[in-house]
Amino acid sequence: MKGNIEERACQLALYIIENKATVRAAAQKFGISKSTVHKDLQDRLPAFNKPLYFQVKAVLDENKAERHIRGGIATRKKYKGD
Repeated sequence: MKGNIEERACQLALYIIENKATVRAAAQKFGISKSTVHKDLQDRLPAFNKPLYFQVKAVLDENKAERHIRGGIATRKKYKGD
């Protein structure tokens, strides 16, 4: 998945938008680190595709607002065995 960085950033953004995926899920799907996903989406994508950046930013902001809820659900599952 190395190759063209701009292409990778666009593919990551489209994947996250279409699947409402988290950074962690996108990193796992593309076989790269979470840091690379963040770097591609936050720093590189706005330089060449602003509209796509704003779409993916909305999804990432939504994920960030919900992360405490996901953590609580994961903890409940861990200790209840659901």
